Amino acid sequence: MKGFLFLKYVYPMKKSLIFFLLFSIQIFSQNFHFAWLSDIHIGDLISEEDLKRSVNDINTIADIKFTLISGDITADGALSDLITAKNILDKLSKPYYIIPGNHESKWSESGCTDFVKLWGDERFVFEFDRFLFIGLYEGPLMRMADGHFSPQDLRWFDSVITNMPDPNKAVIFVTHYPLDEGISNWYEMTDRLKKINTQFVLCGHGHKNKAFDFESIPGVMCRSNLRGNQETGGYNLVEVKDDSVFFYEKNPGTQKKLWHSLVLKQRDFKLNLSDPPRPDYSINTVYPNIKSVWKVNTGYTIGSSAAVKDKSVYVGDVSGKFYSINIDNGKIQWTYKTDNAIYSTPAIKDSFIVVGSVDSNIYCLTASDGKLNWKFKTNAAVMGCPIIINDIVYIGGSDKVFRALDLKSGKPVWLFTGLNGFVETKPAFYNNKILFGAWDENFYCLDAVNGELLWKWNGGRKGKLYSPAACWAVVSDNVVFIAAPDRQLTAIDISSGKNLWRTGKYQVRETIGISEDNKSIYVRTFNDSIISIPALKTLTQPNWITDCKFGYDISSAQIVEKDGAVFYAAKNGMIFCLNPLTGKINWQHKFSNGFVNTITAISNKKIIVTDFDGTVSLIEDID
Repeated sequence: MKGFLFLKYVYPMKKSLIFFLLFSIQIFSQNFHFAWLSDIHIGDLISEEDLKRSVNDINTIADIKFTLISGDITADGALSDLITAKNILDKLSKPYYIIPGNHESKWSESGCTDFVKLWGDERFVFEFDRFLFIGLYEGPLMRMADGHFSPQDLRWFDSVITNMPDPNKAVIFVTHYPLDEGISNWYEMTDRLKKINTQFVLCGHGHKNKAFDFESIPGVMCRSNLRGNQETGGYNLVEVKDDSVFFYEKNPGTQKKLWHSLVLKQRDFKLNLSDPPRPDYSINTVYPNIKSVWKVNTGYTIGSSAAVKDKSVYVGDVSGKFYSINIDNGKIQWTYKTDNAIYSTPAIKDSFIVVGSVDSNIYCLTASDGKLNWKFKTNAAVMGCPIIINDIVYIGGSDKVFRALDLKSGKPVWLFTGLNGFVETKPAFYNNKILFGAWDENFYCLDAVNGELLWKWNGGRKGKLYSPAACWAVVSDNVVFIAAPDRQLTAIDISSGKNLWRTGKYQVRETIGISEDNKSIYVRTFNDSIISIPALKTLTQPNWITDCKFGYDISSAQIVEKDGAVFYAAKNGMIFCLNPLTGKINWQHKFSNGFVNTITAISNKKIIVTDFDGTVSLIEDID
């Protein structure tokens, strides 16, 4: 009754003030606690013990209503580690809500499907008290890149907001990365969050407690559950009161320690009139002759490159749909639907197109109409990229098997079962040998005729994440060249599997290419540079080093040369075209602000580009 009398009294006041007072009286009226875990990293040493201690400690706190978990549940997304994590987390006595992190998405042997199979979803939305909690992560999906909110996830978020009965509902957003430039399209989410009553953002990834300001949206980062150099791990205990929220660090068996607090109120981000930074596309005015002739957007993340034959472009996306697109006008000619995501770059010979799918099948389609010629069932996801040599398809999968299949029938020619990790790369072929890396620390050389292991190479750095598994190895004059996450560039003798040379001087990672005459290799450094190095059995001085000024770059896209032009797309969507003899930049074109897959070059004037936003485009130098 007092509330009604108060409303009558303030009726002549401005509506915004009335709403604020209503919000203060009716909304902020209850108190509750929840626990918050992040960056658990099951698979790392003592991570299981740390998680068990935290779960047991959370269960001793009677008034905790639920637990939030903001990603990086495992060290590398392995199914066994996910199962271990779930078995421990399921011992929580109160409900918990969980999202994956980049360690579940980048190195996922299942193509990011195991998490959903175990927990039912990789997003969450629920109401508690006067709040709507929304949980959503940002990959990156199967490629080394910055985080990126996928188009399919942004649509889901929009549907949640659109269907809120109360548009002024107080929202708490939970994600993995901080909402800054570590996410290539961070602005897609901050712009959305500023249109609603977002109270604060909870994130992980940085492994420490930290407060943020995400373009005026309050942000809070949670420490890792790992103990680090402490005696035990830990988590956050969050206390929500009438008009404030308090964040406490909690180590199992100890008292909570307050480290941060926020005021809860009706938020109007329109009052912040500053213009936050946004991606800069002005470079495109410097090279106006570089144009996107057409664009097709599939609406889903594309994590593979296109293949081109005659007048058609072929590519798949994570919805499982495979497209044939007319190269002249960008019209979709036909589609074929697989049963799960496609991360495999297709291979084409004659009228046959071969591509793998996360649904565990290898497909062979007819180029003209997309009809199925055959499909081969494997025992796990297939994210490897096929090559076709002499009517034999060579491709690796997540069942730790590398296969040779007959192109016409799909029947096995041979199987190699000696892998200890999954395959995502495109193999190299040289003198009847197949060369490729796997996510098991090793690089393999197989006899292309019978699948016999000729040799296996290991760089000596322990840990699956240092495997030479993402680069598309290049070959020249009985030498195979690889760039790996250990920042080493290596030349290996193909006959013996022995190192010819190995250097960390250039600080490379996974990105490599070779000139059309096979006389030079191209690599990208961690910071700014593309380098041309003679493809020789001894390491010599570079042909050239070009400072492209793209900044810190971890993209796993490869470098390609076509008709005397070298192409590379940096992690921020900037495409470079360089002269292969001098390294001079012919042109630059900013296509997007996110990950662009390895470019498919048609000529030195035309390229096909695909990206994480689900876009396929023909880019042409119209001069």
